[in-house]
Amino acid sequence: MDETSAGGLVVDASKRYAAVIGRLDRQRRLLWSLPKGHIEPGETPEETAVREVAEETGIIGRAVRPIGTIDYWFVADNRKVHKTVHHFLLVATGGELSDEDVEVTEVAWAPLGELDEILAYADERRLVRHVIALFGSTPGSVEFGSWTEHG
Repeated sequence: MDETSAGGLVVDASKRYAAVIGRLDRQRRLLWSLPKGHIEPGETPEETAVREVAEETGIIGRAVRPIGTIDYWFVADNRKVHKTVHHFLLVATGGELSDEDVEVTEVAWAPLGELDEILAYADERRLVRHVIALFGSTPGSVEFGSWTEHG
C-alpha cells in the first residue's frame, strides 16, 4: 500500500528558529519531528504542507520552495506501507504556536542549529542540514537571502 504526505520546515521571521511538533511514541517518549500529513483530494503537496503546518503548529506559513522528499516503509494493521513525504521550506507569516491538534502533544520553536540534536528521525535531520548548507553559513546565523519564491 502507498501513502503520500507533505509537510514542512517552517522558520520564523528571523529565520533562526523552526516550529517542531512532539508526539508520544508507544513507549510514551516524546519524539520531535517536522509537521506533516496526508494530502487531501484536490490538494497539491505544497498546499498540503501549508495546511498541515497550520493545523499541527498554529503557524501560518508561505511555501518558499521544495526541500526534498523522504520515503520509507512501516507496518500498520499488519500491512506493509510505503510512505512518501514531500517537504517544503516555509516562512512564518502569522499565527501563534498551538498544540490543539489531537495528534500533537507539544509544539515549540527550536533553534535551527539545534534541530540536528532535537529531531527524532535521521531523514528529517538530513533535510535540515541540506537546507542550512544551501542557504546558510553556520547554524544559528543562517542567512536565507537567496530564497526565491516557489510557484
